[in-house]
Amino acid sequence: MRHPFPLMLFAAGFGTRMGALTAKQPKPLIKVADLPLIDHARRIAAQAGVTHQVVNLHYLGEQLADHLAGSGVALSWERDGILDTGGGLKAALPLLGNGPVLTLNTDAVWTGPNPLTRLMEAWDGARMDQLFLLLPAAQARSATGRSDFVMDDQGRVDWAKGRDGYLYLGAQIIHPRLLTGTDQAFSLHGPWTQAMAAGRAYGIVHRGDWCDVGHPGGIAEAEALLRDAKEWPDV
Repeated sequence: MRHPFPLMLFAAGFGTRMGALTAKQPKPLIKVADLPLIDHARRIAAQAGVTHQVVNLHYLGEQLADHLAGSGVALSWERDGILDTGGGLKAALPLLGNGPVLTLNTDAVWTGPNPLTRLMEAWDGARMDQLFLLLPAAQARSATGRSDFVMDDQGRVDWAKGRDGYLYLGAQIIHPRLLTGTDQAFSLHGPWTQAMAAGRAYGIVHRGDWCDVGHPGGIAEAEALLRDAKEWPDV
């Protein structure tokens, strides 16, 4: 495997779908299998050999900063307002560098092969500006049945637009050259569309399982997933 890429951990959101659970704590500190979600994400990074990690902070960010104190994770504060995924990543680039960047959402639990390792092994900078980790929508736990993308036999990705396809799992490699424009706050959907239009957006399929923990019911589902896979973390 090539030298690990830097990693952006998205952790600035309000977690409104969690209801009362995020009234007094940020979503990344909610525990699943006795371990905060942010630490599940960091375990994945550690197992993949990814030591250069950056986390963005906004909602109740001081709690996350205290939790991560002494961990070596760099903090990218969004104090004046939340910047969304694209704006948050762009604002963190001084801490991440100019090359391709891994990003990982911190509200999911994984089993099977390490998602970050899979992405790094599949990355081909000559062909790609964007690489998504996907799961067939019909196989995804704790999902709505939606499809985010379709993928051709070469691995190129496009928007599903109502077609059956794949669910994006919140793990990717993206090249910062896609983060153009002058807006401070913006979604990554624009950069993704740009990569698709250029034929430089690709996907690979996760070979394990995955569970969204973006809503209260996801906690029990994720714990059942870990228990069934015998991957309950040793905390």
